[in-house]
Amino acid sequence: MAYWLFKTEPDAFSLDDLKNAPKQTTLWEGVRNYQARNFMRDGVKIGDLAMIYHSSCKQVGVVGIATVTKEAYPDPTQFDLSSDYYDAKATSKKPRWVVVEVTYQGHLKKLVSLKDIKANNNITEIALKKGGRLSVMPVSENDWDEIIKMAK
Repeated sequence: MAYWLFKTEPDAFSLDDLKNAPKQTTLWEGVRNYQARNFMRDGVKIGDLAMIYHSSCKQVGVVGIATVTKEAYPDPTQFDLSSDYYDAKATSKKPRWVVVEVTYQGHLKKLVSLKDIKANNNITEIALKKGGRLSVMPVSENDWDEIIKMAK
């Protein structure tokens, strides 16, 4: 099992939206960064855990946990002309973007803010501390455990 951090803007899609989704499951769609896509395509596997991180909002930070329930497959929004994520260069034979499916596991007892993550010297590898802005990024087991401790 691996650990991940998935960023989302709660105005567009929040942890509460995931909790209220049918079967508490959704596609993690709209990722349009090649490195984040590669993490989803090549690294994210069924059973992996993902911290859900709210960004571009008043309370930025890790708010909850989801489990990966389906591995990468072509993002259907890249073919949808009406979607904000439409990509004219993507074809069904050569899709450019992928999604994974995630299922809600729960809210953290308290939000773990970016400020608190950066201030914690026991968190050493997460890209957030180094200014990483990817929407999908790996999290080491040590950093995962430390962030979970901070939420209690």
